[in-house]
Amino acid sequence: MVPSLSLLSPPTAHINPIPDVQPRSVNERLAELRRSDLNRHRNSLPDSAAPTIIQPTVPPSIRQILHLPETPPPRPRRPGRTDPRTGRRLPPGPAPPRSWLTPEGRIRTALPIRPAAETSTAGATGLRCEKGDGLEFRHKVLPDLMLPGRGSLLDVALRKFAQTWEWQREVYGGFLWELPTHLRELMVFYLGVQRAGLETDDLRAVLVPSEERVWEDEDDEEERREIPQAGVLNSEFKRLDLSRSLGNCLKLRELEEFLFPPKPPPTKFTSPTDQQQEPDSWEDALDTPSQTPSPSVPLPVLPNLTHLSLALSPTSSSPVSWRHLLSLASHLPQLTHLSLAFWPVPTLTPLAAQLGASVVNTESGIAVQYGGTGFYSHTLDDDWSEAVHLLRRLSQCLYGLEWLDLTGCGAWWEALFVRVEVAPDEIDAAHQGDGDEGERGTTMVDWCGAWGKVGTVVLDPGWRVEEGKGELRRAGERSRFVELVNKAKKVEKHVRGVRRGQGRWFSVECPAVES
Repeated sequence: MVPSLSLLSPPTAHINPIPDVQPRSVNERLAELRRSDLNRHRNSLPDSAAPTIIQPTVPPSIRQILHLPETPPPRPRRPGRTDPRTGRRLPPGPAPPRSWLTPEGRIRTALPIRPAAETSTAGATGLRCEKGDGLEFRHKVLPDLMLPGRGSLLDVALRKFAQTWEWQREVYGGFLWELPTHLRELMVFYLGVQRAGLETDDLRAVLVPSEERVWEDEDDEEERREIPQAGVLNSEFKRLDLSRSLGNCLKLRELEEFLFPPKPPPTKFTSPTDQQQEPDSWEDALDTPSQTPSPSVPLPVLPNLTHLSLALSPTSSSPVSWRHLLSLASHLPQLTHLSLAFWPVPTLTPLAAQLGASVVNTESGIAVQYGGTGFYSHTLDDDWSEAVHLLRRLSQCLYGLEWLDLTGCGAWWEALFVRVEVAPDEIDAAHQGDGDEGERGTTMVDWCGAWGKVGTVVLDPGWRVEEGKGELRRAGERSRFVELVNKAKKVEKHVRGVRRGQGRWFSVECPAVES
């Protein structure tokens, strides 16, 4: 019996030898573990959180030929975070920490800019304080002056800027006019606080640009461009706080010459022989070079100034001139807010009033008072004629005034409501706009005409009765304080009675007397 081929042939397993299995490297095993972990993580995520696979798009005709599926539409964008109270879209990024949102963890001083905030010399009530002679003097800051919160970034930056003003003016003096208007207003205020006054050079560095500057374009080529006048650049500058500057580093005459530059001198007269002859035709006139144009009248540095503080320092100020104040006021008819805190009694001859100077008449030999106010004019004679006349002249210049600060001027508040005699030739002019017939031949401050728009007058004594002093001195200060407060209330009653409810509502800001 012949054996079959199937029995004689060896098994297939023995014919095809098993290939040798090579061991995997460490990198291959790590890569496989990463793939398995990634697949496991993808399976555990919800569908909304699954990563979007970007598939290349092809034209529709090619997609039909290749039998490719339709490209899925893009997933909708995740909606941005919005404020639940206002509905506004919040800035991108993580949510702020909870400590920033709670009142306990928030830095209270890092607040946005707010009016009448705390400063180095201004408290929560908007008062600027200064100590001297055992008293604490204070007066209000200009209204509508947006001061930063104490300790805020802007407050710290402005303080540091004022402390290093000498270096800043030397390096950046030609570029400060490019800053926003509200920053330059604050800069003037901080310079006056930190440096105890400003000079005209300091104001010029902040308000007036250089006449001509050199610019560099993209090709590093120098180009000179003319800069507009300061009056055009400062058209929105409306608040100028010069507290403590006047009488220390600045004079009224210097301020007037700076704010209102004098007109240029007239052009030199030329004789007829030197003048050019008129051309025969207009074509020849075009070919003839034109003469040099006459210099234009300079604009005021601050043409739209409405808030001005000329408050003096009660402890270290030299005498100021009411004559120069009237000259300056003649250029400011648009002024609405004025501070004359701690100004002396209105008089044109302050030195003669203090010394009681007199002049002897050569014919009669009688000694005549030198000025309009004498040494005993206000105490014994009760003569306020010069003060009333000067205030009337001031009101005729500042007929748009709405707010007046006379803090620390209690020595002459009586001139705000008293009637004085006038000369016979001035009777008709004195009674224009008084709003009160009164006695013929008398006059007073015009609260119905020129100052009919004044709605608020700050009559603060400028100091407070402090504890810790002797009983006698404290009693004297308290008596003087009560007297000044009563005088301020008398001014309010007088003005309301003169207007008789027909003009603007009038109010006096004065402290309350503690019982």
